[in-house]
Amino acid sequence: QVQLVESGGGLMQAGGSLRLSCAASGRTDRRYAMAWFRQAPGKEREFVAWISWSGGLTSYADSVKGRFTISRDNAKNLVYLQMNSLKPEDTAVYYCAAGPRIGDSVGSWAYWGQGTQVTVSS
Repeated sequence: QVQLVESGGGLMQAGGSLRLSCAASGRTDRRYAMAWFRQAPGKEREFVAWISWSGGLTSYADSVKGRFTISRDNAKNLVYLQMNSLKPEDTAVYYCAAGPRIGDSVGSWAYWGQGTQVTVSS
């Protein structure tokens, strides 16, 4: 079992930046890949980015490519999502996920955090 807790969400004006953090606890000895997903009201949860255990491989949704950066610090059991040039369309609850394999679908990931709200005003 792995527990994930997100932090760093909040209110930001369009064009601004936020950095989300995800802290992992429990069976952190497993070499899990990590991901970020988001869900806006009335929409399905959608893929944002994933990163391999070593950090050597990353992938991004087209909607955030060039603006968001995923990174991790395994010594601290932390994963980050740096969000720059924020748009109102980025408004959503952001969820951290972990699992033994990478993928861009919700079903690819075994463990989930409770989410953190990001609101971008126009």
